[in-house]
Amino acid sequence: MATTAAVSFDPGHGATVHDVQFDYYGKRVATASSDRLVKIFEVVGNEQKLVADLQGHEGPVWQVSWAHPKFGNLLASCSFDQRVLVWKEVSEGNWQVLYQSPPGLHDASINSVTFAPQEVGLVLAAASSDGSISVLTYDSQTGQWTTEKIPNAHSLGCLAVSWAPAFQPGATVQPSAAPLQPTKTLVSCGCDNVLKVWSFSQAHGKWMQQGADLAGHANWVRDVAWAPNMGMPKSTIASASEDGRVLIWCQSSGSQQTWQSKLLKDFGCPVYRVSWSVSGGILAVSTEGSDAVSLWKEAVDGSWEQISQ
Repeated sequence: MATTAAVSFDPGHGATVHDVQFDYYGKRVATASSDRLVKIFEVVGNEQKLVADLQGHEGPVWQVSWAHPKFGNLLASCSFDQRVLVWKEVSEGNWQVLYQSPPGLHDASINSVTFAPQEVGLVLAAASSDGSISVLTYDSQTGQWTTEKIPNAHSLGCLAVSWAPAFQPGATVQPSAAPLQPTKTLVSCGCDNVLKVWSFSQAHGKWMQQGADLAGHANWVRDVAWAPNMGMPKSTIASASEDGRVLIWCQSSGSQQTWQSKLLKDFGCPVYRVSWSVSGGILAVSTEGSDAVSLWKEAVDGSWEQISQ
C-alpha cells in the first residue's frame, strides 16, 4: 500500500469542524463548524493563513461549497438554522452575503449544499431534514435567484445531495453534428436508507425521479458523491452509511435506470463522508472515531484497493 504525506492544521474553531473544502485551484480552503462560523484560509505550500471569518449563521454550519471561478469568488454554506447563504468576496479578504435563501424554504436543518457543474449555470442544491431538496438558480438577466423544490424526496429526512456531471457518460467522445446540451441531474440520500436519482425534465418543467430507489444499505445513508466521468462510458456514485458500509454504484452508458452496486468495504463503524478526486479515479472515505481519511482506487479487474490511510 502506498503512503502519502498528510498536512494537518488547527483552524481555530470553537467547536466541531463538519466540513473542509478546497476551491477550484486548491489555493483556498473553507471550513464549517458548530461554532456557527465559516473560515477561509489561503494555502501556500504546507502553510495556511486565515483570511476571513464569515459570521452570518445562527446555528451549526454543516457544509460549504465553492462555485466555479467563472462566477467569481463565491462560497455557499448551509446550517441548522434552516438557511443557505451565498458569500461573495467583494474585495480581497472582504466577504459579504450575496444571497440568503428565502424564509420558509425549509422548515428544518439544511444538511447539505453543493454548486452544480458550471455548464448548467450558477445553480446550487440543498438537502434538508424536512425531507425536501431545493434547487436555487441565479438568473443573470434579472439578477435574481429563483427556487424550485423536490418535495418529500426522502420522507424521513434528506442528508446529502450531489450533482452528476453535466454531460452523459461518453458524450464528449461520441461524434455528433448537434452541440452537446448539458443536463441537470443529481443524487440524494437520507434517513430512509436509500439513494434517489433526479433529473430536471424540460418537457414537464419540474424535477422527476429517474428509475427506482437505489436500495442497498441497512441504515441511514449519510453521504453520497457522484464521480466526475472524464469521458468514461459509465456513471459512478459512492454512498456512505450508518451501517458501516461504502457502496459503489455503476450505470453503464446505454443501460438507463439500471444501477449495479458493489461493496467497497464494511468499515465496522458509521461512515460519514465520501469524496472523489477531480479526475474521479480516487475515493476518499471518512469514518466515525478516526482522524484519518482512507483513499481507494479501482483496480483493472474492477475491485477496489486501499492506496493510503
